[in-house]
Amino acid sequence: MTAALAAQIPSRAGGAEVTSAPARSVLTKATGFMSEYDFTLNPYSGCSFGCSYCYAAFFSPSQENRDAWGQWVRVKENAVDLLSKRKHGSLDGKRIYMGSVTDPYQPIERKLRLTRKLLEILAGEPSPEYPRLLTEPHKPKLVVQTRSPDVARDWGLFRRIEENGGCAQVNITVTTDDEEVRRTFEPSCPPNEARLRAAAKAQAEGVAACVTMTPLLWTSDPRAFADRLLATGVRKFIIQPFHYQRGKFVASTREKAVDLMARKLDCDRAVFRERYLAHYNEAYAVLKAKLEKDGAELGEGKDGFKPPF
Repeated sequence: MTAALAAQIPSRAGGAEVTSAPARSVLTKATGFMSEYDFTLNPYSGCSFGCSYCYAAFFSPSQENRDAWGQWVRVKENAVDLLSKRKHGSLDGKRIYMGSVTDPYQPIERKLRLTRKLLEILAGEPSPEYPRLLTEPHKPKLVVQTRSPDVARDWGLFRRIEENGGCAQVNITVTTDDEEVRRTFEPSCPPNEARLRAAAKAQAEGVAACVTMTPLLWTSDPRAFADRLLATGVRKFIIQPFHYQRGKFVASTREKAVDLMARKLDCDRAVFRERYLAHYNEAYAVLKAKLEKDGAELGEGKDGFKPPF
């Protein structure tokens, strides 16, 4: 870790405790749900967005970390050094998924700009902080997943990767059209409308974008939601159901989240799962019909997340 980076790391960000540690690798061989990619790339461990349903909590290094999901972030202090050591051309054509178990644009990124530094290396534009780095670009096939409008800061780097002969797509997560649901399940995340505006801006800036409704929690008005999605100009969408299982929530949020969903579905908690799946199937049918009628593409589940290039 450089002295400059060490000096920037705050003790807290986005309501979470921040620490740093070296990583063995910044590029990890993709497996499981991401197995069609070559690598995953996660600048951080943990995530201060702390969405109540987040599967990434279950990859935490300890039960304590899992139970405190959303309250801690660990900076991969040597991430830039590790990526900079990749031989020129070794990532050409490699499919890389950034943000499989963390959000690369969570609040700490505003301070550290670690995600940006990694993108600069891929784009052949290293920061002045790292003058020793080669400026030759890689040509990866990169997908970046986030729920933060802060991604707009780096439109230029995504375009540069494309200009250099690589590919880049930004996936922006929007899980509901209902702000009450969003605030309950994703209390530390930006509002839905801010994310949709970011998706529209990506299209306007010439950056390939996809809206991921993963998971789709609840839809107050599927038809109006479809119209709002199409209004962004985005033509790629991914959807998958919310998999409700006992214990699959961050400890402190489970009961409140389930109670809200049961109320929205107008049902008792005892039949919550069945009623939700019926709601999902109805919403999915409406969204699929409206989006595809307009020429958009809607993928579902793992098949929807297959590499777009």
